[in-house]
Amino acid sequence: MHMNWKKIMAGALLSGMVMSSFTFGSTTYAAAATSTQVSVQQGQAKANVNLRSKASTSGTIIAKIKKGDNVQVISKTNSWYKVKTSSGKTGYASSKYITLTSSSNGGNGGSSSNGNTGSSTSSSVLVEKAISAGMKYLGTPYEYGSDRNTTTTFDCSDFVRQAYWEGTGIKLPSNSRTQGQWIKDKGTDVSKISQLKRGDLVFFMSYRGSSASNYEGLDKSQQRITHVAIYLGDNKLLHTYSQKSGGVLVGEFSSSWKNRFLFGGSVV
Repeated sequence: MHMNWKKIMAGALLSGMVMSSFTFGSTTYAAAATSTQVSVQQGQAKANVNLRSKASTSGTIIAKIKKGDNVQVISKTNSWYKVKTSSGKTGYASSKYITLTSSSNGGNGGSSSNGNTGSSTSSSVLVEKAISAGMKYLGTPYEYGSDRNTTTTFDCSDFVRQAYWEGTGIKLPSNSRTQGQWIKDKGTDVSKISQLKRGDLVFFMSYRGSSASNYEGLDKSQQRITHVAIYLGDNKLLHTYSQKSGGVLVGEFSSSWKNRFLFGGSVV
């Protein structure tokens, strides 16, 4: 019996690259990869460049990539790279404006509980692992002061801590205020919403009303942190804040949350 070795090898390669996904609302999120090691090419913009919907100047401009921004390079088509930005947007950018910086391994390992990660694992891969870990807990009930040793319930800081610990091996402090100070001590804190990147922790003050005027004139640097969430990009937050809201959820970064915004910052 003659075997078609080309088909057998192609099938083996495809089976090793399968990833699972699930849909929440209208958005499909990729789950963690199988045990197969995934090679990820990293790049950096050497000039301002448009991110387009297709590999052509006729493609719609999705976003702007600024000089110095890091991107994940997925593939190359002629003189175009398909890239994913740090905010989670995927599209095409002219390869003449993107410098390849390294290849990193998206498989298991490369992180430790003290927050140091292996040089072979890029920050964008770690962010996606943390988000994937967090997505597994959608709908998990909210409980203020939840037990940090279980995953049956979460409060806001317990949830983001679990997502990053499970996804990356980075162990964050146990409450939102110490997590905020950890970000500041790390030096990755940003004060503007426009500066946030996908996977950043986002910190909020107490609710003072639905009107923006209720927050005018406040020295936000002196306000107490009362909530933390994971920023997903595209005006979305992954977090938990009440039993009534349904526990862990993906929600809008609404004006109510924006009024309460204090600062955000990268864990990785």
